[in-house]
Amino acid sequence: MLKDFFNKKRKYAKVPSERQQPPAMSQGVMTKCPQCKTIVYTKELKKHQMICVNCGHHLPMTAYERIHSLIEEGTFVEYDADITSQDPLSFPEYEQKLEKDRQKTQLNEAVVTGEGEMDGSLVVIGVMDQRFRMGSMGSAVGEKITRAIERALEKERPFILFTASGGARMQEGVLSLMQMAKTSAALKKLEEAGLLFISVMTHPTTGGVSASFASLGDYNFAEPKALIGFAGRRIIEQTIRQELPEDFQTAEFLLKHGQLDRVVPRDEMKQTLSTVLDLHGYKSQ
Repeated sequence: MLKDFFNKKRKYAKVPSERQQPPAMSQGVMTKCPQCKTIVYTKELKKHQMICVNCGHHLPMTAYERIHSLIEEGTFVEYDADITSQDPLSFPEYEQKLEKDRQKTQLNEAVVTGEGEMDGSLVVIGVMDQRFRMGSMGSAVGEKITRAIERALEKERPFILFTASGGARMQEGVLSLMQMAKTSAALKKLEEAGLLFISVMTHPTTGGVSASFASLGDYNFAEPKALIGFAGRRIIEQTIRQELPEDFQTAEFLLKHGQLDRVVPRDEMKQTLSTVLDLHGYKSQ
C-alpha cells in the first residue's frame, strides 16, 4: 500500500491558461456588528472600510475590498488568478468543499495577488481572504504568494502582504506545511536584494501562516484587536497549566511585548503604508 502511495501520480496545483476576473461579491442589505450588536446598512459600512461607526470594531474585508481601498483605481493587475488547489491526498469531500467556496466567494483560492500603484508607489501586493477555507494555506496559496514575491524581486518593487488565516490546510498534509519553507525562502531572496517587505496581520492570523511569512516583515503591522498566534489559547493553557492574560494573542498584547512594530487602524492604513514607502524611496518621481 505504501509503495502504491508513492508511485501514484499526484496533482498539487492546476494552472489553466485562460484567466477570468471574478465578479463583485453580493452582500446583505444590513450587517450586525459582532462587537456592539449594532445593525447598520452594509453600504454605509463599506463606505467606512467595514469599520463599525458605533464601536470602531474592524469587520472582515474581502480581498478585493481591501485592494480597492489601497490601490489606485485602474492600476491593479492581478497575478495567477486561475491557480487552484487539487486534492493530492484524496481527502474526503475536499474537492466538494473547494468548489463550494469558489461558488460562495467567486475566488479560486484564499489569496489574491497582483501589482498596482499606491499613492505614487508601485507595489506588489497580496491579500488573504478568510471566506475561502478560513484563509488556510495550501499548495496553491503558497505558490501564489511565492510567485508574487518573485515578481517583486524581478520588478524591484516592495511587497505588501495582508494575512488572514487559520493556518496550514490540513487536507493537504505535509504539502501544506512545505509552503512555510517555500515562502520564507522566497522572502529571504527579497531581503538579500535589499527590497522591502511589509506584513500586515489582520484577524485572525494563526498557525503555520503566523509562524512563517506573516512574521518575517521588515515592518510587522496589525489591525486593532486582531487575533495573532500559533497554537490556540486552550491548548497553551492546558500545556503550561497556567491561565493566560485576557488580551493574550491580541495585536495590542503582541505590540506591548515587542512582536509588532505598530497597530494600525484600517482607516489609517493607506497613509501609514504610503509614509513607509516614501521613507524607503519608493515614491515615483
